[in-house]
Amino acid sequence: MMKLIIAIVQDEDSSDVIEVLTEENYRVTKLATTGGFLKSGNTTLLVGVEEKRVEVAIDIIKNICKKRKETLVTPTTFGGSEGGYMQQYPVQIDVGGATIFVLDVDKFVKI
Repeated sequence: MMKLIIAIVQDEDSSDVIEVLTEENYRVTKLATTGGFLKSGNTTLLVGVEEKRVEVAIDIIKNICKKRKETLVTPTTFGGSEGGYMQQYPVQIDVGGATIFVLDVDKFVKI
């Protein structure tokens, strides 16, 4: 049975993931997407694969897409709109990793 892997990864990880998946004879479609708290760019990968090869593909993605810390500076306004002041605070957040969905493919046609 065919499966469709949908993997949402950070842009900076996408080239490495695509390269390794391609070396392992997976066919990958890359979509540029945006979302999440940071509204930063990410990449959604579509990988059509035989069921027996799903876990290997997921392991490849896991090995490349590691979580890491990033510092985000958030402006905060104090006081009213008149005479208030703005203070910036650095906040450390986790970025990276991947979100992976595996779906059953009812029909697969290659033309």
